[in-house]
Amino acid sequence: MNYLSIKDIDSLANWVAEAKDLKNNPRRFESIGKCKTICLLFFNNSLRTRLSTQKAAINLGMDVMVMNFGNEGWALEYEDGTIMNQGTSEHIKEAAQVVSQYADIIAIRAFAGLKDKEKDEAEEVLNGFVKYAGVPIVNMESSIGHPLQALADAITIAEYKTKTRPKVVLSWAPHPKALPHAVANSFVEMMQLQDADFVITHPKGYELNSKITRNSTIEYDQSKALQNADFVYVKNWSSYNDYGKVMHENSGWMMTKEKLGHAKFMHCLPVRRNVVVEDGVLDSNQSLIIEQANNRTYAAQLVIKKILENE
Repeated sequence: MNYLSIKDIDSLANWVAEAKDLKNNPRRFESIGKCKTICLLFFNNSLRTRLSTQKAAINLGMDVMVMNFGNEGWALEYEDGTIMNQGTSEHIKEAAQVVSQYADIIAIRAFAGLKDKEKDEAEEVLNGFVKYAGVPIVNMESSIGHPLQALADAITIAEYKTKTRPKVVLSWAPHPKALPHAVANSFVEMMQLQDADFVITHPKGYELNSKITRNSTIEYDQSKALQNADFVYVKNWSSYNDYGKVMHENSGWMMTKEKLGHAKFMHCLPVRRNVVVEDGVLDSNQSLIIEQANNRTYAAQLVIKKILENE
């Protein structure tokens, strides 16, 4: 069993209920991971993902190895048949098999380069390990998805919703850098599994991959989209059609207390204060960002537990 995307969840409602149960007694299944090792490979920086996944594995009794591949590992080659006379020193074929000898589960974090859409969507790092490793793989954020974050978001919404069918809005926000689509993609896929009134809002030109958004409602008028919202998830992403580009800054899309109304505020973190969202929102009791970060542990713990049980 691998956990590569939100689509690997057979029943979101059941998984959320099980994660909430784990949260009540995190060490309850401490024996399941005894004498097992998880290896966390980071090709990009991390704070919440690294610490929450380590904590999750520890709660299950596992040993944890962490490697920051960008600084500590050899540059990997992913293409078959290539002549390795340039910058890469080791092929994914050998690297994945070697790491598999050291670990019972491998978790991978590797962002999009935002230069080559086809290359990013091929997920060469994640899929390279899936292809050549002999152990289960967990996606800790890849070029096009962040399913651990999306599962944590589902847990958070379940904990704080006050109605059976809440209105949830995913709102684009300005950012000085071009950011990947992974968080937004997985959040959309997760919300499509929910019984909710779900709306995506962003300026024209920032449409996500239509194969992911499918029949989700898209509203270009932010104020209209936010009306009567129960949860507002704010996230920046770069253009998909004009791949990786910042089309226009649209500073007016920053989330404010006035726009938020009575809704709960969500963001995956890290967040740029007074660019993406104003201080008044982040420091209010409507903000769920710390709760979301806490739920990252139980999302990861549930995934790892299911993999261990399956093995």
